[in-house]
Amino acid sequence: MLSSAFFVIAISSQDWAAIGACVALASAACVFIFFIQPDASDLAPHRTKLDQLLERRDTIYDNLRDLKFEYRAGKYAEADYESMKTDLENEAAVILVEIDRVTESQTRRPRTPRAASERSAR
Repeated sequence: MLSSAFFVIAISSQDWAAIGACVALASAACVFIFFIQPDASDLAPHRTKLDQLLERRDTIYDNLRDLKFEYRAGKYAEADYESMKTDLENEAAVILVEIDRVTESQTRRPRTPRAASERSAR
């Protein structure tokens, strides 16, 4: 009677290969999910300083356009409008100077000592 309680399961070599592949895949998925941390630079798009400045410039221009629209709609008194407009224009001027500085430094090539010595020889 005890012998009938135990079942003998015959597993072929192909079955062992499939079981091994499933275990390996499950293990790899667990390692990937629980132990590998994503790099923060992979999640955010790479933006240069120039990209950030251009985006800020565009935002300021949009704010100026909206401010003018709201002033014409009667939401602001003339003194408030002029004050906010001046602040935004000053901020835009600072951003434009910074954009010029960044683009100028990117386009300017530093002189190498060799190039300077060749010019003096001429």
